[in-house]
Amino acid sequence: MPEILRELLVRLPKAELHCHLDGSVRPQTLIELAAERGIVLPAHNAAEINEYMIVRNADNLEDYLARFSVTLSVMQDAEALERIARELVVDVAREGVRYIEIRYSPVLNTQEGLSLDEAIEAPLRGIAAGTFESGTVGRVIVCALRHLDPSVSSELARLAVAYKHHGVVGFDLAGGERAHPASRHSESFAYARAHDLAVTVHAGEGDGADSVRQAVHVCGANRIGHATRLCEDQSLSQYVNDRRIALEICLTSNVQTRAVESYETHPLRSYYDHGQKVVLNTDNRLMSGVTLIDEYAHAASSLGFTFRELAQIARNGFECAFVSWHDRRAMLETFDRELPQLLAQS
Repeated sequence: MPEILRELLVRLPKAELHCHLDGSVRPQTLIELAAERGIVLPAHNAAEINEYMIVRNADNLEDYLARFSVTLSVMQDAEALERIARELVVDVAREGVRYIEIRYSPVLNTQEGLSLDEAIEAPLRGIAAGTFESGTVGRVIVCALRHLDPSVSSELARLAVAYKHHGVVGFDLAGGERAHPASRHSESFAYARAHDLAVTVHAGEGDGADSVRQAVHVCGANRIGHATRLCEDQSLSQYVNDRRIALEICLTSNVQTRAVESYETHPLRSYYDHGQKVVLNTDNRLMSGVTLIDEYAHAASSLGFTFRELAQIARNGFECAFVSWHDRRAMLETFDRELPQLLAQS
């Protein structure tokens, strides 16, 4: 990666739409929170914990997700949740991210007594503090989980709707796909949509194109998380493209979970060339050991994306954000104002 391109990528205004709070904890913060709470970690310093948490040998998506038990162990009180959320906003701001949607499942943060309301209000306070400190705007997407009972998903959908005007902008379904079809959770998505809340679904990452089909036609997804195997169904691909349903692409985690064999074989290049609305994201910054700049760099070095093409992907992020059209238009106007100078230097 030429240094000039990396510099331009940092300066390029970007939105990140697929980033998990519990997958994006600073290693040093993980160490400090564990020490304060008497939690024993599988490593003893920040460098070791960083190396341990990066998933290099997962057999599948479920194997990749096993690492989350470590971060969740320290995310069971309001102080920790607020700190982690604030630091994430500050960290992404250094990469030129102007807007970020941070997703997580608050039900996983209630193991030691927090209520669901407390588990959502603490990160919202942290995001607000991070925005004040850095200028980067953050919002929350509430995740339901495929392996939990649909009644839990319905409770989380009601929670997301209750905070719709207080920082929550979307509802999601995450977790292992195989044997856990999205159709089981259709009622929660119907509730979210009926209350005018945008929805996205993890699909086509740990299972085939039919998983994406359920996300689109059963859950009514406005965006698809990963969609790595959407390309296996040409008819559905055309439908998704025609309706401009955005694809939240996460290159590195797709390689780690063996959704694809390598960066070079990832369908992002084909999706882009066929006009799909694609957006680049980190997924889990700690487990994948990446920044958003790294993901853009992988797209350039492994898939041949030019800076101009990467700029279009960055613009897609603002266009597909789950905020009001007024706010999206303001972000797009800022992007369009700043881009010509960057293109002139590329």
